[in-house]
Amino acid sequence: MSRVVIVTGAGRGIGRAHALAFAAAGYCVVVNDLDDAAEEVAAEVGGVVNRDDVADWDGAARLIDTALDSFGRLDVLVNNAGFVRDRMLVNLSESEWDDVVRVHLKGHFAPLRHAAAHWRARHKAGTPTAARVINTTSGAGLLGSVGQGNYSAAKAGILGLTFVAASELARYGVTVNAIAPAARTRMTADTFAAQMAAPETGFDAMAPENVSPLVVWLGSEDAGDVSGRVFEVDGGRICLADGWRRGPTVEREERWPVDEVGPAVRALLDKAAPPEPVYGA
Repeated sequence: MSRVVIVTGAGRGIGRAHALAFAAAGYCVVVNDLDDAAEEVAAEVGGVVNRDDVADWDGAARLIDTALDSFGRLDVLVNNAGFVRDRMLVNLSESEWDDVVRVHLKGHFAPLRHAAAHWRARHKAGTPTAARVINTTSGAGLLGSVGQGNYSAAKAGILGLTFVAASELARYGVTVNAIAPAARTRMTADTFAAQMAAPETGFDAMAPENVSPLVVWLGSEDAGDVSGRVFEVDGGRICLADGWRRGPTVEREERWPVDEVGPAVRALLDKAAPPEPVYGA
């Protein structure tokens, strides 16, 4: 029986590329998007459309039900939907913060929560499960990005959610990983126009289709031993992102006197590699 995948934000850009790549690999595809383009993508891949808001609790539940009602199962959830509202922090409005955090962070959590409940029920019923979740973070979530405080915070939150979900859901046969893609989309075409422009000839490194092969593999049964990982992917590059780890440490058997903290911290900094620069800094 064919595996079934949900791709959120699949009407255009990277999400559309994912939907096409999964269909080419033999998957049944649920194309989720608020955009009318979802209808065209679904027709192209022979899949079904879901038009629910992924950051709405009941809408996210209906999204999972769309896969179960249409195909009788769900094997892969690709959380991809999102948008940007770029502003420097001193100009960032409350609504611009709330909207971006909602669609990215809650829009990852809500479908994941309902899918996880389904997979847990299957596991408890004794049904073998090889389920996969692929979340979408960003270089902005890994390093930060000037003018994108809301987006960077939401994408960093997705990393934390990924690590917790990978740990909690492993017992049910579910893996959870994240990708940090770079590609030409409506979100990047204007902000990074020069970097994202398609070349007149040769390999188009910023084509969204370059991201999807990794996502399809992470959604496969073959990837069952890979979980809690983050991959940067663009063009022909796949990079395993090695996140926060404990670095140089100093310790004593008593509380630190304030006047000794500064020299101790500076000694630690002298031993450590400098941080990666924030995008746009």
